[in-house]
Parts: sequence; C-alpha cells; structure tokens
Amino acid sequence: MFKDYYAQRGEYVVISAEQASRFAKGVAGDYNPIHNPDARRFCVPGDLLFVLILTKFGLSRQMEFRFTNMVGADTPLKFSEADDGALHVCDESGKCYLQVVRSDDITHDPSVVEAFARCYVAFSGKNFPHYLKPLMEQHGVMFNPKRPLVIYDSMGFTLERLDSFSPGLTLNHSSLEVHGKRADALLEFSIESAGEAVGVGSKKLVVSGLCDYDADEMAAIVEEFYRLKAAYESA
Repeated sequence: MFKDYYAQRGEYVVISAEQASRFAKGVAGDYNPIHNPDARRFCVPGDLLFVLILTKFGLSRQMEFRFTNMVGADTPLKFSEADDGALHVCDESGKCYLQVVRSDDITHDPSVVEAFARCYVAFSGKNFPHYLKPLMEQHGVMFNPKRPLVIYDSMGFTLERLDSFSPGLTLNHSSLEVHGKRADALLEFSIESAGEAVGVGSKKLVVSGLCDYDADEMAAIVEEFYRLKAAYESA
C-alpha cells in the first residue's frame, strides 16, 4: 500500500519532495503550494504520515494524531511503538513530528486499512477551498495570499466497528476561532459504511499570517487552485 510514496532505508522511511507532492495531488487532491517540490517552505503532507502509520501499525477503533513539526524532504523518519502502545514518528536526532495515541480493537486487514486511509485522505484533501474558504469569508479573514500557510495540528476518530467496512466521510460541522494573526479551524465529520453510521471524528488546522478578507484575492487563489488541478489531471 502506498509504496510509491516513500522509500524504506533500513529502519528509516525517507520521503522525497517529488513523492510527497505526487501523493498530495494524486491521492489527496491537495494543491497547497507548500507541497510543491520547489516550495521554499516545502513540507511532507501530514496525511502521508497518517497513511504510513496505518500501513505499518494497522487501524484502531480509536486513534488520536498530533502533528508537532513539519517534515522536510528526504528526512530519515523512524516509526516506532512505545511500551504503552503509543506511536511516534521521529528523525535521527529524536525530533518528533507525529504522536499517535490509540486504543481498542485493531485490524491489519489491508483492504480495510487502505479503504479507510483513502477515504479519509480524500476528505482531508478538501481543506481548501471547500471547507476553509467559507469559514474565512464568514469571519472576514484570510491567509496571506503571497504566503498561504495552513498547518495540520491534530485529528482523531472513533469507530464502532472494523469489519464489513466500506467507509465514507461527511463534514458535519466546521468552525473557526481567530486569535490575532492566526486562527484554529475545526472540522467535525461523520463516518458511514453502506449508509450506516459507524463513527465520528474531527481535525484541527492552524491558519497563519491572517489578514483582512479580500474577495478578489481569494477568487484569484481559488482560480489558481483549479488551474493547478486541471493541469495535473490532464498531464
């Protein structure tokens, strides 16, 4: 699963800028410029780390992910499990990028793990413009159009079961809390399988470098998003 988006080098995982960018666009539908290989502040998508955690350790009924640092290209990452079952993604110096707390039943069934990973990533990739633009417009703020920065803070979910699973995610509620030049966006979602509710979850994003909302600037950013999407899909 997802083996085209990383390289295993001994006990470390290494993700190139090209692999990360291809995952962002091709799997998540995420055209955030911070994932472009030539971006000055390039970072590996948090959703790729999420996918690799599920691939390596399985899917638990309850999981909480906290993203603590941004991962640069070609950073050797060690995915490890502590005695208490907590998971960590750290580099060679011990700097931690992702912490995961999990509980309850676990499945390693590849079809179940991949189905959940793909449906969550597809949902998560719609952060902008689908979810964030209406929130920013409502609150009269937006990110700096010259340096848009939206950072993954955390996410978690609870599942009622792991068997007979063909999941889909739906946004239930979204909110934005503005704190000066930054804002916290909370996206709450439901998880369904074959029309039946099987779980709930939420994710938190941090929007930095806030300025007053400018409809023309935002329209240009959204237009560029769809231009990049069309160019990628036609390539």
